[in-house]
Amino acid sequence: MTLRGFESLQEELRRLKNVERPQIVDAIATARALGDLSENAEYHAAKDRQGLVEARISILEDKISKSSVVDVSKIVADTVKFGATVEIEDHDSGVVTKFQIVGSDEANIKAGLLPITSPIAKALIGKREKDDIEVSTPSGTRGYTILRLEYI
Repeated sequence: MTLRGFESLQEELRRLKNVERPQIVDAIATARALGDLSENAEYHAAKDRQGLVEARISILEDKISKSSVVDVSKIVADTVKFGATVEIEDHDSGVVTKFQIVGSDEANIKAGLLPITSPIAKALIGKREKDDIEVSTPSGTRGYTILRLEYI
């Protein structure tokens, strides 16, 4: 994963441990003070939230411990690899799209972060600027030209 993606996971983990977890503990304590737990909706909601947060903490700790972090700014290459920022033009529509190829955990299409497992990313890997690629989509094959490639 990229350094930015790794730092994002670490920040989420810090927030869950240092903000969410203490808030849930307080909510459970407050709900317990109300008495009968069998019909205490606040208590049950807080316990459910606690389970979700603890599960997410476990997932994040596992991902962080197993991550291989790539500092994209240190990559020098003239072909598309993991971490590349690529600008492509659709042959049919002429629409130009720019995105960075990232790991699945940090992918966000709206933010221009394309997962390396996507068909477009797979077709781009190993290609150079000005190369044409074809990508199979549910609506048929689409053609693209790589306009720009950079590692930033």
